[in-house]
Amino acid sequence: MQHAIINDIFIRMKKIIIPYKWELIILLWFAFFFNQADRQIFNIVLPSIRDDLGLTDASMGLVASVFTLFYGIMVPVGGFLGDRLNKKYILILSLLVWSMATLITGLSSTLVHLIILRSFALGGGEAFYTPSASALICEYHQKTRSLALSVHQTAVYAGIIGSSFLTGLIAEAFGWRSAFYLFGGLGIVLAIIIWFRLKNSLVMNIEKPVPESKNIRDVLKLFLSKPTAILLTLAFAGMQFTGIGFLTWMPTFLHEKYSFSLARAGFDSTFYHHVAAFIGVLIGARIADNLAQKYSGIRGFVQMTGLLMAIPFIIIIGRSDSLLIIYSALAIFGFSRGFYDSNLLAALYDVIEGPYRSTATGFLLMFGFIVAASSPYILGVIKPLFGLADGLAFLSVGFIFSSACIAIALIFFYRKDSISPSSDCIRSV
Repeated sequence: MQHAIINDIFIRMKKIIIPYKWELIILLWFAFFFNQADRQIFNIVLPSIRDDLGLTDASMGLVASVFTLFYGIMVPVGGFLGDRLNKKYILILSLLVWSMATLITGLSSTLVHLIILRSFALGGGEAFYTPSASALICEYHQKTRSLALSVHQTAVYAGIIGSSFLTGLIAEAFGWRSAFYLFGGLGIVLAIIIWFRLKNSLVMNIEKPVPESKNIRDVLKLFLSKPTAILLTLAFAGMQFTGIGFLTWMPTFLHEKYSFSLARAGFDSTFYHHVAAFIGVLIGARIADNLAQKYSGIRGFVQMTGLLMAIPFIIIIGRSDSLLIIYSALAIFGFSRGFYDSNLLAALYDVIEGPYRSTATGFLLMFGFIVAASSPYILGVIKPLFGLADGLAFLSVGFIFSSACIAIALIFFYRKDSISPSSDCIRSV
């Protein structure tokens, strides 16, 4: 009885201090943190795994590319199920699967092991997370949509920075396998916590949240009928081509060019970039949420602005020999990338109705990651031929392409494709 009373008091205080819609962001923030941290481990210890297992640069790039490709193939499945099943259980199962895959990766001894665990297990598990998480956040946030999604997005930067630094330290002290054991184990613990705290999806209270006639083919037809959605997807593909290539090879670039330790290379390659992105994503979200009711397409405009600002600094990162200039360029590149990220899904949701957003998110992620899957491998091939410096500078083509796609959407299609407020996801509840 006493325990029940104390628990009731705790729950009442919690409701006053933290409304559930923000507790949801906190829970999913930590899940997304491990989502990105587990991906980044491989990039940081890439040189150690390569040398320990006797693999080539191209083989290591292939591991990253296969992960990205398989993630892209599976993510629309995750999106489709997210619009039809309880998102709570999809998220918990996803977290458990990728955490187990991360933990077992520490036992790998061959290229085949790495490909299976990093693609089919890790990529397959993570593919079910983002569509359901983003759609669930949207159910609880309307006027704060960009802000809520952007706060959730900051977990990407924190996860990459935290994983990069800790993985380097752990790998140097205990070997590269220990980092996989630690992060995988912590992810399993988090899944247990989320099981008890996460509430059911709001749309589960609706008798028919998605019309029965709307199968995945019908939703795809709806998606393809919106030129803005198509162009935003193409823009995401270009951005991911740059981003995945950068995350995979930037730590190795600093490790080999400046003889940095794994810990320093991992930290320096991610810290300046992602701290600045953390700031940029919150500023971009604030601007978009404040102006969205007045200016059609403001979310896309914020994205395009960030892409254009970043282009020259991506080139500088690869071409400069000064660490000060490289770190400054990393920071400006990160801040600009944060502007883009701040409205990645919020812009898409401007043109996609609420009941179909998880599936639509899956389509966007699928195409983007399938296209971007070639980036790590291409840089792995370029590296012995031309060097990573030229390879990193080459990545700027992705942002050039992406900014052009969003500009076309804003000029010709955004206003026509925008949905009415009555179609917003929170209105459906």
